[in-house]
Amino acid sequence: MKKDIHPSSYRTVVFKDISTDEAFLGKSCANSKETITWEDGNSYPLIKMEISAYSHPFFTGKMKFVDTAGRIDKFNKKFAKFAK
Repeated sequence: MKKDIHPSSYRTVVFKDISTDEAFLGKSCANSKETITWEDGNSYPLIKMEISAYSHPFFTGKMKFVDTAGRIDKFNKKFAKFAK
C-alpha cells in the first residue's frame, strides 16, 4: 500500500441497520456522535444505516417496502400530474 494516502480518522466502527436491528463491525471515516458497546466489551462509534445486506431484497430474497421520511408520498406528489 502507498503511505500517507489514507485519512487519519480511518477507524473501526459499528454499522447498524435500523430496519432489522442487525449490526456489524467495519472500518470507516464517517463522523458519528453516538457510540455503542460491542460484544467484545469495547466502545465504538455507531453509524446507522437504512439499508444493508441484512435488509436489502437482493440479499434477503424478500421484497420489503422501506418508507423513509415519506419517500413514497414525495414520489406520488411529484408524479401525480402525469397520472391524469
